[in-house]
Amino acid sequence: MKKYLLPAALCLALCGSCSKSASNGADARMDEFIDSLMSEMTLEEKLGQLNLLTYNGDIATGLRHDSDMAAEVARGRVGGVLNARGYKAISELQHLAVDSSRLGIPLMFGLDVIHGYQTVFPIPLAQSCSWDMAAIEEAASVAAAEAAADGLDWTYSPMVDISRDPRWGRVAEGAGEDPFLGSCVAAAMVRGYQGSDLSSPRSVMSCVKHFACYGASEGGRDYNAVDMSRIRMYNEYLPPYKAAVDAGVGSVMTSFNVIDFVPATANKWLLSDLLRGQWGFKGFVVTDYTAIAEMEAHGLGDLAECSRRALKAGVDMDMIAQGFIGTFDKALQQGDVSQKEIDTAVRRVLEAKYKLGLFADPFRRIAEHRIDSVKLTPESRTLARRLAAESFVLLKNSEGLLPLRRDARVALIGPICKARKQLQGTWCVAADYSDYLTLHDAFAEASGGRMTYAQGCRVSDNERVEPVLDALRREVDYRTDDEAMLREAVQAARGADVILLALGETAEMSGESNSMCDISLPATQKRLIAELSRLGKPMVLLNFSGRPNVLTDVEPQLDAILNVWFPGTEGAHAICDVVYGDFNPCGRLTMSMPRSVGQIPVYYAMLPTGRPVDPAKEGYQMYRSNYMDVENSPLYPFGYGLSYTTFAYGDLQLSGSKLADGGKIVAKVKVTNTGTRRGTETVQFYIADPVASVSRPVKELKHFERVALDPGQSAEVSFEITPEQLAFYNSDLNLVAEPGEFRVMAGSDSERLQSASFVYEQR
Repeated sequence: MKKYLLPAALCLALCGSCSKSASNGADARMDEFIDSLMSEMTLEEKLGQLNLLTYNGDIATGLRHDSDMAAEVARGRVGGVLNARGYKAISELQHLAVDSSRLGIPLMFGLDVIHGYQTVFPIPLAQSCSWDMAAIEEAASVAAAEAAADGLDWTYSPMVDISRDPRWGRVAEGAGEDPFLGSCVAAAMVRGYQGSDLSSPRSVMSCVKHFACYGASEGGRDYNAVDMSRIRMYNEYLPPYKAAVDAGVGSVMTSFNVIDFVPATANKWLLSDLLRGQWGFKGFVVTDYTAIAEMEAHGLGDLAECSRRALKAGVDMDMIAQGFIGTFDKALQQGDVSQKEIDTAVRRVLEAKYKLGLFADPFRRIAEHRIDSVKLTPESRTLARRLAAESFVLLKNSEGLLPLRRDARVALIGPICKARKQLQGTWCVAADYSDYLTLHDAFAEASGGRMTYAQGCRVSDNERVEPVLDALRREVDYRTDDEAMLREAVQAARGADVILLALGETAEMSGESNSMCDISLPATQKRLIAELSRLGKPMVLLNFSGRPNVLTDVEPQLDAILNVWFPGTEGAHAICDVVYGDFNPCGRLTMSMPRSVGQIPVYYAMLPTGRPVDPAKEGYQMYRSNYMDVENSPLYPFGYGLSYTTFAYGDLQLSGSKLADGGKIVAKVKVTNTGTRRGTETVQFYIADPVASVSRPVKELKHFERVALDPGQSAEVSFEITPEQLAFYNSDLNLVAEPGEFRVMAGSDSERLQSASFVYEQR
């Protein structure tokens, strides 16, 4: 029996060699090691490396050694395991692989660490609303350190799917509607997870998903079909994946949808021609959960045929379906797949394990002694609290109602106020909720006890939604007597100075498989708002949500709206920080909030129409591109967000009127804090290309900068414009910057902008 573990001396020599900047010598040593290992492997062992299984054992008691999983691992028929967590379970599985299989090849352990491990940060959509790339990267680094200390090597994150349909539940996992901002977030998260040295015991390999265009599913319905032009793909949906690849992401996950009517998991153009050929991706490709088997439902044939097509398209690892290991012995004999194709996939998986340092030390991330030093540290909780506060978007604040005075008597009303888990949102598989504050307890503390409370209403009266509320029922005394709860809410509010309504969605109403057709507040919540509004007291909505909601019908009844998303571990503290003014809100929307579901998709970077509405006219305009019943514009646009202070913009200035190849124009604008509080403004720069070889969006975000200013303080924010910022993919899918006039715009959101023009001249 030959154990393929690196000797200690070589391990030391290779320290740091697995970083993005690995030397040619280190690559050569890796190639030599893998060549030697593969020369010893049987076909079954090779196919085993391509086989990713889920762990269904009891983490508390460990793996039964007579189980199917144990037998498969001992035979070398498993390359990786997902959903195992806890260093005991992972250590047991890894010992089984290293000590009992013939070659002792270590397993790779993966989990959906989406927005934190033990320290839970705001959902990714909320994080993107901070526009704070440094904090987002740091949060991913904290998540990696915590997950790695528990034995994990690999996270299925970031999800970088651009989406313009808030009905899709998985918008909670992404960065919103814009490809430029989404690309910044994608790169930041990859850097945070992987660090500068992938073999570090504090780093995990990132897996960008879902490749590709999964966020454009028809009707906002999860797992549904996607159909779009290549030109839209290249310009609007592919950039965040490319940014992750450029940042050195180690793996890519295929999406469930079709691309050009071919499932992504069997799409050779997507996985081989584009990802590896055009983009130069060197890592490995894994399917999503059972994606190979699901291609049968797409009409691609039986499991053997689907597996063959997946391998030939460029898939390296099969998640759950066991199509590779179950069919390729016969397929190889029949010539349906080649040994070279199998070996190429095996090499990519082994290279990932090598770069993770697993051959040097299979137990490098299984460190019971390190868990307490990285788990929920004061530093990570401080970061979680700050990032949560930065992610909140103040949508409305009539007459400066917020922040509240400390001596204000508040009525806190809402069905999730006493539920700890409801602060977390989707994908919190490792969180320990025992020492989190509920919203109720946080406000009782922050208000000095000047608080009354009532549940007020049910979350929803929709019978189809009711089953997802079971988690809430298990955590709190969830009442359903509507009339009694309304009376109690009115009574709790009578003696208050201000009413705080904690409403919106529960954590289970967004995320995977949780698409919604109606994304307005449920009828039970609207009734509560209407009833309380009769008291004539100021009302604040704390809107919990995993998506942009339609708030059009309740907005007039509310004096302030603070979108708090699902804020994570320190969310209750962070909400109090903002409500009482200890933190000045600075979040900006990364998805437009529609006036009506019927507007969807509504996003700022739409293509122009030949019959636009006249902005000088009000109401419906015949024979123009508009709705009869509502305005075209969203209720709250991309980039929008209020502050407790005010900012004034000076004139937008350009350093020149002409841009030449190899040159640059600097756009700059002066921003002044004209209010009475220190605040952070996110200055946004957009570019429009009015005349081109193809129709171009009315504007595109190209740069942004966060500036923190004291009252009366000013800052000059600049943006260097080069021909690269003007480039787009034309109808031949060539990246071009075409000569002509361009408009650059600057302002506080995608609608409140001033502009200046310049001409790009090609030599």
